[in-house]
Amino acid sequence: MRRREFISLLGGAAAGWPLAARAQPAGSIKRLGILQGGKLSEIFDPSGSQVLAELAQFGWAEGQNIRIDLRNAESNDPAVIRPHAEAMIRAAPDIIYTTPATAVQVLQQLTTTIPIVFVQNCDPVKAGTVQTLARPGGNITGFVQSEPSINTKYLQLLKDVDPRMSRVAVLQTEASAWRDDFAVVASVAGSLGVRAVAALVRDDPADIERAIVNFAREPNGGLILPPDVVTIRYRALIAGLAIKYRLPTVSNNRETTEAGGLMFYAAAPLDYHLVATYIDRILRGAKPADLPVGTPSKFNLVINLKTAKALGLEVPASMQQVADEVIE
Repeated sequence: MRRREFISLLGGAAAGWPLAARAQPAGSIKRLGILQGGKLSEIFDPSGSQVLAELAQFGWAEGQNIRIDLRNAESNDPAVIRPHAEAMIRAAPDIIYTTPATAVQVLQQLTTTIPIVFVQNCDPVKAGTVQTLARPGGNITGFVQSEPSINTKYLQLLKDVDPRMSRVAVLQTEASAWRDDFAVVASVAGSLGVRAVAALVRDDPADIERAIVNFAREPNGGLILPPDVVTIRYRALIAGLAIKYRLPTVSNNRETTEAGGLMFYAAAPLDYHLVATYIDRILRGAKPADLPVGTPSKFNLVINLKTAKALGLEVPASMQQVADEVIE
């Protein structure tokens, strides 16, 4: 959804809002910057429309008491994001809502005063974005949907469904590798009798196929797919190759499992009302430093039994019972 479309959506919905919700917050018109990286269909709330719809419930209406500056870099590359971020900073918004982590890091280099609310997939403490989750301590706070420690769960899920697994590849691009997903897997793989292999790929289907084929030359392998826009884009290719070469796969992207991957495990979908609450509070005077970083409290597991059958695997009944969904 482009800027004109979601502004029209908000304007059309305004008539149906309760009077309390339509009451304009006191003060001059505020400016909200929305800076997005990544491909439109592959990132959180790509146009910011969900956040804006929730902000409407707090009485914020485009053209009445808030103005929206939407900029989409359509890339996770900091060099591509930076000109968009610089233009946004020059516009001097009252607050910025941004995703993913690379966009947050670019903005952090450009301002220490404009409040920033993020949604991202990485540990903001390790990245140096905030001091602690409970007390961010600067001009930035937000919500984390995934961070590298989840890879230990990925590894255990694969081992539970295929006890013979002795090798696991962490498939991702250089743009995502900085999150240390592979380092987490490697740190615990030995205790499960598994050897971890870093499978770094380019944004190129031929290179992805090469990496999977090379890894599959030895038996008893498995694939871990951490958050990565490239592996999401080529999910059908990866799922098909994983079945062909008998590689059980776990991903943080549900569509990959629907395309034929074995398992999906990730945080439950983000409640954008919480994001809007933070933006509203900051617009009314709260400090990001005092708003704790939100972390997931519920996770979803989906298992594709059709894929398990194709791989010759029997998913334990205990796993099926705890799964949120089983694809027959």
